[in-house]
Amino acid sequence: MRAAPADRRVLDEAGGVRAMTWVMAIMVFLTMLAAALGLATAGAARSLDRGLAGKLTVQIVAGDAATRDATAAGIAAELRTRPQVQRAAPVDRATMTRLLSPWLGSEGADPDLPVPAMIDVELADGGARASVEALVRARSPSARVDAQAAWMSPVGGFMRTLTWLAAAVVVLMASATAVVVVLAVRAGLEAHRATIEVMHMLGSTDVQVARLFQRRIAIDAAIGGACGGVAALVVAAILGARVSALGSDLLGQVALTPVDWGLVATLPFCFVMLGMVAARVSVTRALSATL
Repeated sequence: MRAAPADRRVLDEAGGVRAMTWVMAIMVFLTMLAAALGLATAGAARSLDRGLAGKLTVQIVAGDAATRDATAAGIAAELRTRPQVQRAAPVDRATMTRLLSPWLGSEGADPDLPVPAMIDVELADGGARASVEALVRARSPSARVDAQAAWMSPVGGFMRTLTWLAAAVVVLMASATAVVVVLAVRAGLEAHRATIEVMHMLGSTDVQVARLFQRRIAIDAAIGGACGGVAALVVAAILGARVSALGSDLLGQVALTPVDWGLVATLPFCFVMLGMVAARVSVTRALSATL
């Protein structure tokens, strides 16, 4: 990474190369934020799928409250005797009132309000849903059995869309960085064309010339990547803390694991390698074609 004074003078005279420090800082910052978003939403989508897998809600509808509650209690007791059912618990009236309060307000607490009886069911085997439905319908033909995953499928789909969008942004930012490196290197070649011709006459090879530009790009990319990477990690940590402070069970799952943090932290190093490879390939191809 260290260059001789003469090498630094040759490279530093190319004004376009110095801009790579700022370009790399911006590119790394935006790419790391996009990668953090993608990894966090992917993890949240997986957690949501695991949490809702095999969970059902049984809804008992009856005009008489005593009949409704007795039917719900009987169905729940019978479900608990089935080996494929891990859990079957009726939802109490206080919980139902709390769930209905955003729509009904204080009216949801009215004891005369005909609220369906609900049973939360968790299956040990996802394929046991048909037998559970048959049991429930035998006891109460008007009952409904709904998979909780079906209610949240739009949310899971949205999270997966965000994940793919973030991945596309990472790829686009990496491609844009490679293009900027190529343009900067070509500008440097044009600025030092006469000097490079003299170096060739003195016996320097294309690879040796390419190393000068590769070293300069590596230094600029390392400095810019470090600045942009630190800024991105700080912003990601602040946003993660703000999301956790919201107290939402769903949004609280949008968080980075230690493995995710490690993957995000490797991006500056990847951008340095990308810049070095792009610079080397660009210089060697340009010199072989023109000099």
